[in-house]
Amino acid sequence: MGDYEQLVLGMEAEMEDNARLIERFYEAFAQKDHQTMASSYAPQATFGDPVFRDLDHARTIAMWKMFCTGSKDLAVTSSEIQGTPTGGRARWDAHYTFPKTGRKVHNIIHASFDIEGGRIVRHEDRFDFYRWTRMALGPTGTALGWSPLVQNKVRQTAASQLEKFMAAEDPSKP
Repeated sequence: MGDYEQLVLGMEAEMEDNARLIERFYEAFAQKDHQTMASSYAPQATFGDPVFRDLDHARTIAMWKMFCTGSKDLAVTSSEIQGTPTGGRARWDAHYTFPKTGRKVHNIIHASFDIEGGRIVRHEDRFDFYRWTRMALGPTGTALGWSPLVQNKVRQTAASQLEKFMAAEDPSKP
């Protein structure tokens, strides 16, 4: 076998391994298994989405734990999972009731991953923030969910909730 063939086989194996990691991550999420989700991330991992823009490893792990333990009706499905030689991508859908308003949400998220050494080092989720505000916030979201004022308020509230959750999880913090 020549160098080119070995390179191709190596890339195919990396793509399959990366796809399997992403599949395991979303299978764990569907089962609300935040510990398996956490083990998918490298210690230097980062996460970002339209609400949680730039989380470090500790905040990323805490965010998933908060979602898994805090939602009574969260249902997660994944599809379109693809591995690449350096990461991968997926679509995932979240169905849940937004606690502040009691409104049903179906969020469609497109995720991209950078993977090194079999663990996620960068995870970026994209979704239509305005669509989400319309579902989660109702008339307020429909009227003003497109505005930076409302979107920044959602971000601030989410960041505050995450910090409170982390403080409650770590009694050594004031």
